[in-house]
Amino acid sequence: MGLFDIFKTKGNTPIQQLNWYTIRSADQLTELDRLSKDKLMVIFKHSTSCPISKMAFKRFQKEADFDTEQVDLFYVGVIDDREVSNAIASHYGVMHQSPQLIIIKEGDVIHHASHSAIVPSSVNRFL
Repeated sequence: MGLFDIFKTKGNTPIQQLNWYTIRSADQLTELDRLSKDKLMVIFKHSTSCPISKMAFKRFQKEADFDTEQVDLFYVGVIDDREVSNAIASHYGVMHQSPQLIIIKEGDVIHHASHSAIVPSSVNRFL
């Protein structure tokens, strides 16, 4: 155990590393819908200038306890990719908020939450 390994734990359990894909184009939403036939797709819309969004994103990553083999995670920076953020709202019929978590299964939104309602356990409910 190295000196800095103590920062990698949550209690006695190692914190899992989450791999995020970035959505940079509205065209990717069709592919995301196709992929959601086999796995849950989770979109996290995040504003880097908002402290509440930063807190929600960090908490989501820290408390994630779902099987990452069953889920693909997608990140959208709402400031840098405003068009993509708006396209997500339009494509899925979910009003834009930030921070916002949207869970897609078989091309449909099965859950969405914003601000303090964003919790990793919501992903487990659909696995």
